[in-house]
Amino acid sequence: MTHRTPNQDVPTALPPGYRFNEFEIKEVIGGGGVGIVYRAWDHQLERIVAIKEFMPSSLSRRGDNNALVLRSQRCSKAFSAGLNNFIQQARLLAQFTHPNLLQVLHFWSENNTAYMATVFYSGMTLSRLKNHHPDQIDESWIRQMLPVLLDAMKTLHEGGYLHRDISLDNIQIQENGLPVLLDFGCARRTISNIADETEIMLRPGYTPIEQYSDDSENAQGPWTDIYALGAVLYTLIIGSPPPVSVARKTEDRYEPLSKLLPPGYSPSLLQAVDRALALQPQDRPQCVDEFAELLALPVKEEEPLAKAPEPPSLPVMPVNEVKRKPLSSVLKHLVFHRPAISAACVVAALVLGGVLIRSVMSTPQAALTSDTPSPPVASAALSDDEQEIALFYFELSKGSQLLINNKPYPRAPGPDGILTVRLKAGEYTFAVQQNGAAPARSVTVKHPGTWFITL
Repeated sequence: MTHRTPNQDVPTALPPGYRFNEFEIKEVIGGGGVGIVYRAWDHQLERIVAIKEFMPSSLSRRGDNNALVLRSQRCSKAFSAGLNNFIQQARLLAQFTHPNLLQVLHFWSENNTAYMATVFYSGMTLSRLKNHHPDQIDESWIRQMLPVLLDAMKTLHEGGYLHRDISLDNIQIQENGLPVLLDFGCARRTISNIADETEIMLRPGYTPIEQYSDDSENAQGPWTDIYALGAVLYTLIIGSPPPVSVARKTEDRYEPLSKLLPPGYSPSLLQAVDRALALQPQDRPQCVDEFAELLALPVKEEEPLAKAPEPPSLPVMPVNEVKRKPLSSVLKHLVFHRPAISAACVVAALVLGGVLIRSVMSTPQAALTSDTPSPPVASAALSDDEQEIALFYFELSKGSQLLINNKPYPRAPGPDGILTVRLKAGEYTFAVQQNGAAPARSVTVKHPGTWFITL
């Protein structure tokens, strides 16, 4: 990766020269709220690798001898959930050896946390490529990039998994022009229903309508990832993401590309993107092969988009947990050695309760972004040092008033009828008052998450 985050910007990072047996830290690649990624040297196989450390700065800090300690006892549950997700992500990735899926080489526990070593990929994220080299992106480039990306998605789907967070930030374009699909913190088996609201990942513009639901009525499947890929293509073509899907449910302001006819793009590509971005899942291509057929593309590896020397062939060691401290003892050790502090466990735009452990291989940014100002925080059940951890979307009709714990919420919905509210942990009763009637619903917020509520 070409983008670097200086060590001084990640004060909790391990120092250059730190050793994990055969791995030696060389520099920080990126750092965010949930982890740190380093460029490291593998002395055993003499190659560069990337090492990802689970280090949620809102829940833990670097203690003596570089070990992590919890900021307070009440952080233990969130830390445990995030650590378990990190472990599951490594195990999921270990099942695949596709050249365009992030490849894990090693996995181990140390310093009261967990680490994974992965292949080090050159280049930059698709987001950075779009921002810094937009002239390189045209239909020809897209059609050369897509077959290998589609093949990676197909491999994932055939293995029984969904990515559920495909975006410009999670696609790495290597120096040879070939893409790699990153960040599997949100991936889940397609046969599993979402049972916990904290397992809902939202990326406005890229997330389809079925991912906003906290029930099993709207099934997720390959069409869920196809919608997100359609949003990626739409952004590359238009320059900005499509309208938020949950807002389209109330008033669909999506303008089909086949009607906009942006110059330089064929009708077949534009129509395929429109199909991928259909609001209802049943109206989209149901599998990668069907989407590839609409694009008139093969699902196979193409020639590199730009000539670049291939790295030397090196043996890939199987994923394993290095025999250090068992992972089951990590959290216990953290709690036992915690410092006597009362700092709040600030979660700050992370969903640590089961799904979202954002990859920091790309430039870190919040999981939920918006061009509009953040809504005010409603009254909470906890002390003032606790920050809001939950995001609610309410669909309101014209003239209705949202009540939270029997008090009118001071902010009106947008033109699309969608009102966003951020809340702290606690118990809430929501009601919508209109024409004297006020249907209500009670929700208990215990963990970070996102809800879409219709009353």
